[in-house]
Amino acid sequence: MKKKHAISDEDRKLFQKSVADARKLDVEPRIMPEKTRPPPRPLQQEKDNQQVLADMLSDPVDPADMETGEELLFVRNGIQQRTLKKLRRGEFSIEAELDLHGRTKLEAREAIVEFLYFCHSHSLRCVRIIHGKGHGSLGKRPILKQYVNHWLRQRDDILAFCSARQVDGGTGAIYVLLRKKG
Repeated sequence: MKKKHAISDEDRKLFQKSVADARKLDVEPRIMPEKTRPPPRPLQQEKDNQQVLADMLSDPVDPADMETGEELLFVRNGIQQRTLKKLRRGEFSIEAELDLHGRTKLEAREAIVEFLYFCHSHSLRCVRIIHGKGHGSLGKRPILKQYVNHWLRQRDDILAFCSARQVDGGTGAIYVLLRKKG
């Protein structure tokens, strides 16, 4: 243990003399508040969604190429046949649904982008999109069906989709299997 040295009277007087002209500051010391950070935004996902919108507009489907009444089927490489069979049989639980009846092409595209964003933010894996059979369209052809087919193929977050079973809309709806969030 160290011993404390006592301050002599002479040192005390010398100190008081040296600080005699000092005065207290009128300003209180300031503490700068910390800046609060804004909540994180999924910037990459927003960019991806914007790119999908741009891609959808830049690569239109030719109405002459449209099929009627045909089943839709799309599977990414690496998806097991067993998973595809389960999807086609409707064995996955449908966690959300989007009905595009009565929408224009632009309204349908925006609805799909918002719907898929919602699905990913809620970690949904299997959903149904009802595009209709085209009975109410000019020429009684399924217009939105081919656009939906085209749009979904462009998205990396879509693992597979296929036409629904007859009880779930048949060729007027599709089951969509989404990539896990992460």
